[in-house]
Amino acid sequence: MQRALFVPLLAAVFVLTPVSALADRDEVQFGTDIHITAGNPAHDAVCFFCSVYVDGEAKHDIVVFFGNTHLNGIAHHDVVNFFGDITAADNSTVNGDMVSFFGSVRLGENVTVGKDLVVFFGMLHAPESASVGHDRFVQPPWFIALPPLVLILIFVLIVHEFRSYRRRQLMRGYPFPPQP
Repeated sequence: MQRALFVPLLAAVFVLTPVSALADRDEVQFGTDIHITAGNPAHDAVCFFCSVYVDGEAKHDIVVFFGNTHLNGIAHHDVVNFFGDITAADNSTVNGDMVSFFGSVRLGENVTVGKDLVVFFGMLHAPESASVGHDRFVQPPWFIALPPLVLILIFVLIVHEFRSYRRRQLMRGYPFPPQP
């Protein structure tokens, strides 16, 4: 029994322990936030279940899964976030694309996105001074929630009508009002 539990427990320790990989100034983290400063630039930053804070310069891509991205500086390539929020402080720059899936994007004053700004199933909060080089595409979250909501309402209506029908069928057998 102890041998059978050893392998799953060892696997759980490896999975739950924060892991850091560093190759050619790449930052890859699992469960631990990444902080990029002016004195500590990074080439690529990839984060799983954590957040990336850029207070300097990211020389290449920033990719975050299930965390947030806070940009207060320059990202020379793309910023991509899955299931989290992107916040760009005033005068920040993204030279590539900015993409958010299932999260919101909040841009400060005079933020520049060099190529496309894409927000799937999230909200975009951007002032007029924010500039986007190419396309700006925002797909609001209600777009994905509306079809299931309509189906749920139809289902509730059908169940309600069926129960009313069954209640009327049941009440036909009883005289109304009851005789004393």
